[in-house]
Amino acid sequence: MHIHILGICGTFMGGLAQLAAARGDRVTGADAGVYPPMSDQLAAAGIELTEGWDPAQLEPAPDLVVVGNALSRGNPIVEAVLDRGLRFTSGPAWLREHVLQGRHVLAIAGTHGKTSTASMLAHVLAANGVDAGFLIGGVPQGFGVSARLGTADAFVVEADEYDSAFFDKRSKFVHYGPRTLVLNNLEFDHADIFDDLAAIQRQFHHLVRTVPGTGRIITRSGDAALEAVLAQGCWTPLERFAPVQPDAGADWCAVERSADGSRFTVRGPGGVRGAVEWDLIGEHNVANGIAAVAAARHAGIAVASACAALSDFAGVRRRLEVRGRPHGITVYDDFAHHPTAIATTLAGLRARVGADSRIVAVVDLASNTMRMGVHAGTLAGALADADRVLLHAGPGVQWDPRPVVACIGADRAILLRDTTAIAEAVRAEAEPGDHVVLMSNGGFGGLPQALTERLERTVDASADD
Repeated sequence: MHIHILGICGTFMGGLAQLAAARGDRVTGADAGVYPPMSDQLAAAGIELTEGWDPAQLEPAPDLVVVGNALSRGNPIVEAVLDRGLRFTSGPAWLREHVLQGRHVLAIAGTHGKTSTASMLAHVLAANGVDAGFLIGGVPQGFGVSARLGTADAFVVEADEYDSAFFDKRSKFVHYGPRTLVLNNLEFDHADIFDDLAAIQRQFHHLVRTVPGTGRIITRSGDAALEAVLAQGCWTPLERFAPVQPDAGADWCAVERSADGSRFTVRGPGGVRGAVEWDLIGEHNVANGIAAVAAARHAGIAVASACAALSDFAGVRRRLEVRGRPHGITVYDDFAHHPTAIATTLAGLRARVGADSRIVAVVDLASNTMRMGVHAGTLAGALADADRVLLHAGPGVQWDPRPVVACIGADRAILLRDTTAIAEAVRAEAEPGDHVVLMSNGGFGGLPQALTERLERTVDASADD
């Protein structure tokens, strides 16, 4: 079968393309911009790419067009697909029909931690001899790819609440049919497609309705928004988890935990235990790890074995990923773009580096929700653990961030409009021992690599003078 994928360089659709190619389909695709890292993965898989939306790429006609949710009516290739009566579907629907059907689907949903938890779970299964398939919205360091077909019954999928396609406004995850479902947390986000939290909760309850009574739902203890979803009806056994102990409502929790979260013991139902000691930090990663262990247990992995595997987990690209340490200045690339994620990431880093080390937070207001100003009231508080804050407001930002800067304090925060100015500001201020965290849900204009290289060159040049 010849499948042509529109929007192929997005993480989800690019992963889909790799799965289709692994199945033996002929796969081609197009995007508005063909860009790495996904373009590199696709090239390695032998997938032919076209840049742009010229309808000529539909000749000869493919057997099936898979339409990404970034495309809408009025796009010339969408109009051509409809005018010519070509067979088309959404990415999530294709995934369910051609990959997930008949498999033990382990789905990870929630506002935060989906990519990390899914990556941890895929790693635990692989480390225990299970050749699980996976489709993840990031690149786990140990795998080097975001998707793999796998030969085992198990398939791990990051269950995104974004809409499926221009013709299907349900969340992607309603297509997946999980037998094991992790609900990490739930907050208001994605203001470009959801009017309020209740609209998101409605989609989450659609997901809950698809989990069989013989399956398992693993949910965050004490999350009021998730509890409201479950109160609408739940037909599946529940297990609750929490990153702290004691928690009377949690079946799973962390005990004997270090302050930075780099060491902890997982305690599960019946007192089963396993120890984790890893390079990750932060309460959010402890929670993600516990959820992954609980999900792995439902797939048949012993708790102690799952925890031992987590101790070897190398992390996920762009999740507090160290890009370099030029002359003692540590530069991190991080995907955080919601105030809760920003706060938990910085809190974990502060716990690790201590009170005397300086943290410089560089925040890109690039997500749709950030550009709309939805989180303006909570952003300043989320940056409390940073000693210095640089806010980047590009041309798409629809609100004035200066009141946030004023709330943080002019002695701690500045507002900048382009990445060149950010690089220069960091270069001028950074000192050995500083920790510079670049936070964005996009590529940040290549700033992580450019800044690391600039700091290296600048210090080298000054040493030669």
